[in-house]
Amino acid sequence: MEIEPYRGELLAFCYRMLGSFHEAEDLVQETLLRAWKARDRYDPARASVRTWLYRIATNACLTALDGRARRPLPSGLGAPSDDPGAPLAPVLDVPWLEPFPDARFDVEARADLRLAWVAATQLLPARQRAVLVLREVFEFSAAEVAGHLETTVAAVNSALQRARATVAEAGAGSADSYREPGDPEVRAVIQKYVQAFEAADVPALVRLLADDAILEMPPVPLWYRGSREYGLFIERVFQMRGPGWRMRELTANGQPALAAYAPDPVAGGLQLHTLQVFTVVRGRVTHNVVFTDPRVLGALDLPHTYPGDSFHPDR
Repeated sequence: MEIEPYRGELLAFCYRMLGSFHEAEDLVQETLLRAWKARDRYDPARASVRTWLYRIATNACLTALDGRARRPLPSGLGAPSDDPGAPLAPVLDVPWLEPFPDARFDVEARADLRLAWVAATQLLPARQRAVLVLREVFEFSAAEVAGHLETTVAAVNSALQRARATVAEAGAGSADSYREPGDPEVRAVIQKYVQAFEAADVPALVRLLADDAILEMPPVPLWYRGSREYGLFIERVFQMRGPGWRMRELTANGQPALAAYAPDPVAGGLQLHTLQVFTVVRGRVTHNVVFTDPRVLGALDLPHTYPGDSFHPDR
């Protein structure tokens, strides 16, 4: 019985349930270990290996989620800030939503890993979340999901209806309108953003933003709405850290993303500073989630310093 080939999709499933890439890795390892120990009791006449593994993973996730708070983004906790100079104090006791590094999963299924969608599903009770993910993402039948959760098909269908309504109300948007990061229009916007940011050209950067663009920075609980506020905050960033940044294009959660390298006047060179995950709609940036947690950055397998470049304070 082969179970290792399912690791990638189980990782994506557990991430959708938990909102944490690191916890998802642990739960997948636990799932495969449980499956290996129980391999002699597996009955292929009752379920496929895939269905059997998902039942184990679902139960592991529900156990892990029991009594836990949801993983939010800052925009899910309160009103936007109107002070671009507010203190950037991280709040480390909040279990913030983490990004998912695209290099670790099958790109065929990445649309439903969008940060906005995953954040919206965090509003659901754990069993509703399991129903939504298993039915709509992994396309298990209602009967199969009922088996996973030891409930009825009617209960599964009712939970799915409630989950869909909650996610829609949260404004996560539809995957039907999702555009790949490689879409020419999306790529053009991101490349212009890189040029503006590396040139420290805030007016050019602001011209790439939607009027109601959102900028947020977990684990800092602040967030800003509006191209003006976004631009004022970026001006503050350059005032604090100086110009001379470099950006590296990648993807995360199936969205365009940039790894930002900031000048380090003490150590020299350019040090990995943030992961920025973008939403681009109709040729404008509508949302940028900026992750600064070193543990999150460590999952990207990126160099800590920008290759082939250095910072000189007098440049």
